Amino acid sequence: MNKTVEPGLYIIATPIGNLGDISARAIDILKHVDVILAEDTRMTARLLSHYHIETPMRPYNDHNAAKQRPEILEQISRQAVALVSDAGTPLISDPGYKLVAEARDAGLPVTTAPGPSAAIAALSIAGLPSDRFFFVGFPPPKSAGRKRVLMELAAIPATLIFYESPKRLEAFLKDIAQVYGARPMAVARELTKLYEEVLRGSADDILGQFADRQIRGEIVVLIGPPQEDAQEFDLDAALVTALKTQRLKEAVAQVTAQSGLPRKQVYARALELNKDAG
Repeated sequence: MNKTVEPGLYIIATPIGNLGDISARAIDILKHVDVILAEDTRMTARLLSHYHIETPMRPYNDHNAAKQRPEILEQISRQAVALVSDAGTPLISDPGYKLVAEARDAGLPVTTAPGPSAAIAALSIAGLPSDRFFFVGFPPPKSAGRKRVLMELAAIPATLIFYESPKRLEAFLKDIAQVYGARPMAVARELTKLYEEVLRGSADDILGQFADRQIRGEIVVLIGPPQEDAQEFDLDAALVTALKTQRLKEAVAQVTAQSGLPRKQVYARALELNKDAG
């Protein structure tokens, strides 16, 4: 081992698509650590082969992490250990948090060779506000859970960032349209790869752009923050429309999510409209 790589845990960001997107420092560390912990050794083997890195690997993922951690922590105390995910920065929707936390608690050195992250890459080219953002990760797999999460996050004054699989993207966009209405958003696909694209507009707009297409690749979904000027939002019209098809509680939750207005304000106005309609 290169004596310049001291014992400790090294968090190494790897490319999200284009193999050229890795730092010289990351390559040097991967070449000279004693072992590389990989989420999927088959995936990481392609990167190591490309850069002629012969460092041994061992799997570290959600399935074996609890069993492997004690042995790995002991190894970190005397050797240099690198942690990589399948793509991008470890711990961002990938295993590793508990290993880093326990290494820190044990007083072991932890450092990073920063680099690619699909969330940040998408935010940088989506054309949505980037001064504040909230990374959510993967939404729940079922519609009810997705809608609940969307409603919980509705008033956050920041761009929301999700990861999603191609097979669930259409259903997720339909949920976004129902909960957030025409709030501006973007879908980034195949970042840094040959068929990279970013689609922008409302959820309904993007659904239309994906019509009659097979959706493939890694997906990042970004949703812009609530309207800065709540005065522009037609609260009465939104409530009247929602109350036609939903009970009071559900209508209030949906319109609160769409508008970013305080729930108490939306609820009070919904009660007034219901009273007038009766």
